[in-house]
Amino acid sequence: MRPTPPSPHADTHFPPDRIRNFSIIAHVDHGKSTLADRLLEATGAIAAGGQAQYLDKLQVERERGITAQTVSLVYRHLGADYLLNLIDTPGHVDFSYEVSRSLAACQGALLLVDASQGAQTVANFFLAFEQDLAIVPVLNKIDMDSAEPQRVAQQLKDAFDIEPEECLRVSAKTGLGLEAVLPAVVERVPPPRGDPSADLRMLLFDAYHDEYRGVVCLVEVLDGRVQKGDKITAASTGTHYEVNEVGLLAPEPQPTGELLTGQVGYMLVGMKDTRSARVGDTWHHQRMPVPALPGFKSAKSMVFAGIFPLSADGFEQLQAAMERLTLNDASGKPRAAWCLRSTAVAVRRENSNALGAGFRCGFLGLLHMDVFRQRLEQEHGASVIVTAPTVPCRVVLPGGDTLELQNPAEFPLNVKIAEVWEPTVAATIVTPNDYVGSIMQLCQDRRGEMQEHAVLGAGRTLLKYHLPLAELGGDYYDELKSVSSGYASFDYEEAEQAHLQRLDILINGEPVDALARVVHRDKAQVVGRRLCAKLRDLMDRQQFEVVLQASAGGRIVARETLKAYRKNVLAKCYGGDVSRKRKLLEKQKEGKKRMRRVGSVDVPQEVFHELMKAGNKG
Repeated sequence: MRPTPPSPHADTHFPPDRIRNFSIIAHVDHGKSTLADRLLEATGAIAAGGQAQYLDKLQVERERGITAQTVSLVYRHLGADYLLNLIDTPGHVDFSYEVSRSLAACQGALLLVDASQGAQTVANFFLAFEQDLAIVPVLNKIDMDSAEPQRVAQQLKDAFDIEPEECLRVSAKTGLGLEAVLPAVVERVPPPRGDPSADLRMLLFDAYHDEYRGVVCLVEVLDGRVQKGDKITAASTGTHYEVNEVGLLAPEPQPTGELLTGQVGYMLVGMKDTRSARVGDTWHHQRMPVPALPGFKSAKSMVFAGIFPLSADGFEQLQAAMERLTLNDASGKPRAAWCLRSTAVAVRRENSNALGAGFRCGFLGLLHMDVFRQRLEQEHGASVIVTAPTVPCRVVLPGGDTLELQNPAEFPLNVKIAEVWEPTVAATIVTPNDYVGSIMQLCQDRRGEMQEHAVLGAGRTLLKYHLPLAELGGDYYDELKSVSSGYASFDYEEAEQAHLQRLDILINGEPVDALARVVHRDKAQVVGRRLCAKLRDLMDRQQFEVVLQASAGGRIVARETLKAYRKNVLAKCYGGDVSRKRKLLEKQKEGKKRMRRVGSVDVPQEVFHELMKAGNKG
């Protein structure tokens, strides 16, 4: 694959039949970033041997394998230049809606599979399959000693009905076999289906905030054309904009003055806030409405957590960091990753009796929450405490009224409740056969219900479970990787709901709101005992006895006692009657009781970090 001289901005007049829009679908660590680098080098978009993982702009993206970017490439095939638009996605389930909207801008996808690990990209494949995309299977890392391309090709046949002879065998690291990838994209992926003469219809599939230019909108032109100076309208909100700049990403922004049918590029329309750019929206010329694209919906927060400063005097620094992060990225997700920036984090002020002033934030999922926390610490230097992640639950009262709760502290007490429901997920696990028993035990401990057990050819098994979303917090993913020696893959999607109740932690009879959580009624006692035992081990002893309790459903389900420091009041008793010793002990006991009534117990900040993990273990 030799570098191709033309650049996308040299000639923008590519007819639809010479445009290919495609994505790369891959599991974590299967080599997607490396393959993207090789494709950019092969088309001359970047210099060979340059920065590795070119599309991963931030530290968090490199650490977590979150690669996502849109880039336009020109490739010469059989004497003709083709415009190849790589609309990449990280493919994590937290952002499955955004992934589906980006796949809607594609006509094909490269299904990248590690030849040494096998087929693990289950949920992402079916997202592409449901949108009728052309799938080009690519077996990567064939240069490794542990690679088994024949066996993995047979797995793809068993799992996805992909014929083994259709699979390309490559090594993105060494360049072996890469000369077949781009020709396969040109030949196997169909061109976009659009009408150049029709009224303008565009799909908005991403947006991010640029510090100097405002919101940058990424769009695909489905019909017609858009030019600089055009007046356009967002179908979902009816808001009108003027196109100030339009062009292609190659991979840096290159103004072209217009985008034609089938092309994917960026627009500047004077938008100030990414929350105004709704992923999946249809845009059209002003006063020239067109039918809206199907599948549009607003993003919905699925996981909520409190974010508090490590110390009370750090609130102003945290507030400034939150403002900068949410302005730069309405989702608090990496700026360079399209689906990690286009959906806003729900943020509101919150005051906790235990942790002071902070924020209550809603996220798309657990990875989204963890990335947001990591960016606060790495990029803005904020030291924070993140409370245990909770999921929104629905409380049904006897009269039929319902309450949607995002914070366990809002759970109604001393009120008759008909039902409490929690969201669950349909989880798909692909694992080597040796670890099936351990993974089944882990899922059962997390209240999972098996839905399917299937063998994928030689040596691999597919398990499908219904799991409560709340059980995926804490260390579930770490335990899954531990019991499977890192080989199991995990995907999930939304399912129905199940029963819940509130669990409070009391210290000397006073509830600590930051430690409250919502758990399944069958696990309230187990979780309560574990939290109380952990709290007893972590807290400092006081001059008086401290009682630690867990309360659920109006009753105490667990108790631990933190013994007091005591002075040896019997040291001066070198003899005499035992009643003298009893009198001294009773006098000390009464003094401890008085101290307990007037004394307060401070919970060290580091205790909250440890308890976030303890309450989620199976």
